[in-house]
Amino acid sequence: MSDQAPAASPLPRVLDALGVGERDIASIAPLAGGTYNTVTRVTLTDGRDWVVKTPPPHTAALRYERDLLVNEVAFYTAAARAGGPAIPRVVRSEADPAASTGAYLVMTARPGRPWHEVSPTADDGDEPRLRAELGRIVWQLHATTGAAPSGFGYPAEPFGPLAPTWRSAFTAMTEAVLADAETYRARLPYPVGDIRTLLAGAAPVLDEVTRPALVHFDLWPGNLLVTGEPGARTIGGVIDGERMFWGDPVADFVSLALFGDIERDRDFLAGYAEVRCSELEFTDALRTRYALYRSYLYLIMLVETVPRGVGPEAADETWELVAPHLVDALDAVRLGADINCRTHLGSDD
Repeated sequence: MSDQAPAASPLPRVLDALGVGERDIASIAPLAGGTYNTVTRVTLTDGRDWVVKTPPPHTAALRYERDLLVNEVAFYTAAARAGGPAIPRVVRSEADPAASTGAYLVMTARPGRPWHEVSPTADDGDEPRLRAELGRIVWQLHATTGAAPSGFGYPAEPFGPLAPTWRSAFTAMTEAVLADAETYRARLPYPVGDIRTLLAGAAPVLDEVTRPALVHFDLWPGNLLVTGEPGARTIGGVIDGERMFWGDPVADFVSLALFGDIERDRDFLAGYAEVRCSELEFTDALRTRYALYRSYLYLIMLVETVPRGVGPEAADETWELVAPHLVDALDAVRLGADINCRTHLGSDD
């Protein structure tokens, strides 16, 4: 065994519950990159390769972060039904933090390194081909609907049962992060009340969404594993599904084009359209929904720096990076709400 788990770690209890003893373990290695759960890779002598997740001992968190492992289990279980080989399979999980093992998730490890570490390029043909492959994978996820009885929102139900409409679910989600902003006195570019009013003004466009689709909501390059040699790389894993919810597929475009514009990612959209069997039309209403989801993610990124205790320097860096994008997203929400209002007024004439 190459490394020992820390004495205070719940990992030994988890492995014991799975019938894994010290003699069965070839190696244990902590995995970096996560910002919430503790993640460990465990390789067994019989060749099985697992990733074990356990929640942090601290309690300072955003409201939506309650029982995140419940969301992740739901993501992998539903995504596996879509048949994607890049999706880890759940080996075993325990949702109850009061269990003798504590809450945990054990899943199969996927091959590859994070996309941003590999840095595929257009010169070797990998970047456009991988973006198209990603588009096909993401559409397969978006085609997945929750098992009946279904609803909208986070499977962990941090705000109560799943909602019957996407508008009510997303309103609860945004209200939670705004309440967190007030609780933690987070630095935002506008007063919380003004942001709340602005988001509410655009909420009617959410009624376009009537099917609760599987949304990962954290598909930045660090959660996409790339494997293979230059010129023949492929996506080996789609991981860290703990932020998932049942909602509008458009919400995934935010992290897929983090701080950018998904409409410019022609390779991704081509792959997405290939299995969707039609191109995605970027209507004014869709762009407004996209702006709402950008606003939500950027609010989370700013507010979470407080309970995370990242320190003044890191908090300032996050502010300088994220705040301008939040302002831009809120401007787009305001514009979309105005367009929607004029459209409805015109239809009444």
